[in-house]
Amino acid sequence: MKHDVYITRQVKNLGHNNAAALVKKAVSAALEGEKINCECSLSVLFTDDEGIRAINREFRATDTPTDVLSFPMNELTPGSFDPQECEKDMDSGKVLLGDMVIDLNRCQAQGEEFGHGFEREIAYLTVHSVLHLLGYDHMDEGPQKALMRAREKEIMGDKN
Repeated sequence: MKHDVYITRQVKNLGHNNAAALVKKAVSAALEGEKINCECSLSVLFTDDEGIRAINREFRATDTPTDVLSFPMNELTPGSFDPQECEKDMDSGKVLLGDMVIDLNRCQAQGEEFGHGFEREIAYLTVHSVLHLLGYDHMDEGPQKALMRAREKEIMGDKN
């Protein structure tokens, strides 16, 4: 399935020239894992600590950097995607999922901290964000968070 993933770099000198390809692959894996059988569109902004901090401050009233932010276009129920409930691109007819912002500096640091590297970390953050765009959440420590973590593990192919 051909999904549109529009990627913009807010800061040009962040490196990670393979980040766009990794994100596109992870978006496809997440949508396939969720059995999304229609073409979708979303945008991704690559930024740094200060860029994501400014966005977090503006949209969430939280004056700290974070690794990824998700801005869903639709209000969806986790695990029961219905394209008829979604906004669509008027030209292509693709389902508009929303926007994500990824801090590439934090992604690099967390990949090193967790011992699995940049490539796995950016894939994980992308899958995590796509699940948010599809209605998943983890604001509580209960069943919603457990469901989201289980979906992340399955999509990422984690054995434990």
